[in-house]
Amino acid sequence: MDIAAPAPAAAPSAVTLPSRARMRAEVWIVLGLSLGQTAVYAAIRLIERYVDTTPISGQTTTLNPSRSSIDWIDLMRQVLGIGFALVPVALALYLLSQHGASSRVRLGLVGPARRWWGDVGWGAILAACIGLPGLALYAISRALGQTVTIDTSGLPDMWWSATILLLSAAAAGVLEEFVVVGFVLTRLRDLGRSPWTAIILAALLRGAYHLYQGWPMALGNVVMGLVFGWVYVRRGRLAPLVLAHWTLDAVAFIGPEVVPHGWLESLGVA
Repeated sequence: MDIAAPAPAAAPSAVTLPSRARMRAEVWIVLGLSLGQTAVYAAIRLIERYVDTTPISGQTTTLNPSRSSIDWIDLMRQVLGIGFALVPVALALYLLSQHGASSRVRLGLVGPARRWWGDVGWGAILAACIGLPGLALYAISRALGQTVTIDTSGLPDMWWSATILLLSAAAAGVLEEFVVVGFVLTRLRDLGRSPWTAIILAALLRGAYHLYQGWPMALGNVVMGLVFGWVYVRRGRLAPLVLAHWTLDAVAFIGPEVVPHGWLESLGVA
């Protein structure tokens, strides 16, 4: 299936691009400071999990751990961690805005209110299409003993915990979609890669930094990356991806805190 170029985003010929060598360097620098680094550590962590004497099914990973036994220090470190995690996003936007280009235009972050409402609708559709199969994949891969138990919150029972979880979900959505799709996929296309080649490479990156959860969940994230990349290239708008990602993570982070544990066990995800 051919993929048409996104209408809202500027085509490479419409802006003055840096040299190919510089664009390659930009990709490696941004990834080295963010999700590329995470992918390397995730691959090593997966190897470690299989070498460990404890089966991978008996291991646990905590996505939002507490950072201090002192509550107010914990809160400060949570907020700072979220803020500093978004610095690579600022770098990516800065690099896409060189030579008079507009990163907002290139990523489709412009338009009238009806376009933004359309983004909300597409975000909800994507969240539903990815979330339900993702839950089933987690339950099946746990049953097969190939995925760790994912503890979505290690935060103390404090008044600020739910807010931090929602902010963490938002930060993850912004970081991953702006870097993997908004920056890497865009730069790959600037470098002359075909739409599908760029989508596949970006999707493989997405799967790589989820390897620490086990290979089935990493594979599931590759599929998610293919769907997200296809929607982005077709529509030329990044916001639906960010909204969908935030919705998925918000439900995953907050859900176990409000859904009865017995329900989670019956679904095979506890």
